[in-house]
Amino acid sequence: MSGRVLVIDDEPQIHRFLGPALESAGYEVERAETASEGLRPAASRAPDAVLLDLGLPDQDGKLVLAALRAFSTVPVIVLSARDRETEKIAALDDGADDYVEKPFAVGELLARIRAALRHRRALDGAAGLFQAGDLEIDLTLRQVRLAGAAVALTPREYALLALLVRNAGRVMTHRQLLTAVWGPAHVEDVQYLRVYIGHLRQKLGPAGAALLTTEPGVGYRLLDP
Repeated sequence: MSGRVLVIDDEPQIHRFLGPALESAGYEVERAETASEGLRPAASRAPDAVLLDLGLPDQDGKLVLAALRAFSTVPVIVLSARDRETEKIAALDDGADDYVEKPFAVGELLARIRAALRHRRALDGAAGLFQAGDLEIDLTLRQVRLAGAAVALTPREYALLALLVRNAGRVMTHRQLLTAVWGPAHVEDVQYLRVYIGHLRQKLGPAGAALLTTEPGVGYRLLDP
């Protein structure tokens, strides 16, 4: 088994097609249709990942996320309707690892689960080296190399890149990035972020730039190769 996934969603059709897909991918699946049904096994049996719908019948999904984060660092992937972008952003800011929009392709969801699990293992192992093609980022030595040559970054460019590397595969919201790199007084200064992301894309070369993707209206993601 690849791990145990807890699916908290009140739509029966989600469970009907998602359960077999997850099991075929090697996951053990636990099903919950309400917040109360989901929080009990999350606390007692420690799943490896949680898929969380925001629109639950007994409690708002954001409150479930807050309750999960009070006792667990388990990767949480939000399942969200397309017209609830503000709620997706709030969930990410409040500790969700990623989101997928409904309706979604199973292949994409499985890739997001794998990335979230890799990110959690990397944090647990304090991994400090990120490699993709000829791009190498060593967080321990604070070095960035492209085809063996050092890449000159300003301190703020490096701080932004390091944050994205530590969260590789995970979408980071504008607010999360701005707060961490520029401070809470700059959470609305999205233009700062766009400029620095542009600088990084220029300096990391075509392969590196392709890894640094924009999540429209939400933030940025460094793809995990």
